[in-house]
Amino acid sequence: MTLEEFLDEWNNDSERVLVHTSGSTGTPKPLWVDKRRMEASARITCDFLGLKEGDTALLCMPLDYIAGKMMVVRSLVRNLKLMVVEPTGHPLTSTQLPRGVTFAAMVPMQVYNSLQVPEEREQLRQIRHLIIGGGAIDDALARELKDFPNYVWSTYGMTETLSHIALRRLNGKEASEWYTPFDNVSISQNEDGCLVIEAPEVCAERLVTNDIVEISQGRFRVVGRKDNVICSGGIKIQAEEVERALKPYLHVPFMITKRKDKKFGEIVVMMVEDRGEGKEERGERMEDSLKTRLQRLCREHLPKYWQPRDFVFVEKIPMTETGKIARRQAEELASN
Repeated sequence: MTLEEFLDEWNNDSERVLVHTSGSTGTPKPLWVDKRRMEASARITCDFLGLKEGDTALLCMPLDYIAGKMMVVRSLVRNLKLMVVEPTGHPLTSTQLPRGVTFAAMVPMQVYNSLQVPEEREQLRQIRHLIIGGGAIDDALARELKDFPNYVWSTYGMTETLSHIALRRLNGKEASEWYTPFDNVSISQNEDGCLVIEAPEVCAERLVTNDIVEISQGRFRVVGRKDNVICSGGIKIQAEEVERALKPYLHVPFMITKRKDKKFGEIVVMMVEDRGEGKEERGERMEDSLKTRLQRLCREHLPKYWQPRDFVFVEKIPMTETGKIARRQAEELASN
């Protein structure tokens, strides 16, 4: 979708806009949302960040999804100067961008890529308010951002909440693992420990998420997704916790998924990218050697019941268009 197409849709007589979910845990689905709730969400974010008329906002995300649409709506609501660049992995390459953009939203992949190029890194450091969403921010990326001079935020939200309903700082003295909800948002947990959101200004219904969380003093920390719990031999294992435990020691792209098993019900499976050239000619011995190294690493750094019982090697970890791991697709690959 182009900016002109979205503006035509925004300015038509309908009270609603069609958006699509990201598809990180299943097939993307259409969702009709009220324009007045999108405006309310935009005002909440602009007020929280102190954005004012004339500030610059960078649109570098696809307009097919809620994150891109909400950048436009925020610009309309607060009269921000919207700058539009192609939604690529390197959004800061344009020579037309001024130094010191006031406000930008990116996915972790775009931030990571920008950090690798000195000119883009400096441009990234000059953004006054950088919000990062659409995927997990690993510890290594968070460390890269910790000394940034302005404000860097991780967002929590989803299509149903019209982008984010909570933020946490990634840099400075206020850096934290805990998300602080906006003032008009109430949070609680259900019997499974999943986050329950009540945000009447942006979402008409009480929303029960699949995110398992801890709540303390009105803030919350995400442990993992209910969908990603692996029940192996009666032991519940959170895939994201296994990934966090291994990331400091494993420097190739990987993820934890699961497979059904007659004996254990489900087993832990590690999926690893192996892009080595001439892979077919190398035969199975090279893959066996990598598997042996991974097994040793897992034995050294994981509790016994967390250790993968199988390893799957792929050319690329499956990802959604918005940069999230496509967990459902990965599980299907692991089961074949």
